[in-house]
Amino acid sequence: MDLLTLLPFIVLIGAMFLMTRSAKKKQAAAAQMRNDMQPGTGVRTIGGMYATVKEVHDDTVVLEVAPGVHAVYAKNAIGAVLDDAEYNRIVHGDDPELDTDGTVVPDDASSLTGEGDAEVAKIDLGKDGAADDAEAEDATAKDVKDAKGEGKTDGDADSK
Repeated sequence: MDLLTLLPFIVLIGAMFLMTRSAKKKQAAAAQMRNDMQPGTGVRTIGGMYATVKEVHDDTVVLEVAPGVHAVYAKNAIGAVLDDAEYNRIVHGDDPELDTDGTVVPDDASSLTGEGDAEVAKIDLGKDGAADDAEAEDATAKDVKDAKGEGKTDGDADSK
């Protein structure tokens, strides 16, 4: 056989070997992370729940999911072991980097208009106010005529 015909097969086998090797390294690192868990460590499960490790056994972990609430999980269900700062930032909202100078961000944009709470800003969409009034009067007159049966032609039916 010619070397050029074997070359694609060799490249394919080499790529498969490299992919499985990197996957095995990731699995070994995850297993090492799970084995290094200590009681008191914050973790995130593969389902996205944050909890504190209370006990570590061979294949299971006892997690405190809420104060006084304990649950038994498989070690494989632990997605990440978090350091204390990250766990406190996520679970308790403790973030030392946040600006704590008392700045309050409003929930709406009313403070950005500059007019304050006393006056409500009106938006002009370019319509003429007189035209709006005339349209409203025409619609009201038509509704009244329809209710009385006036303004109907011969083809209009009275039933609904």
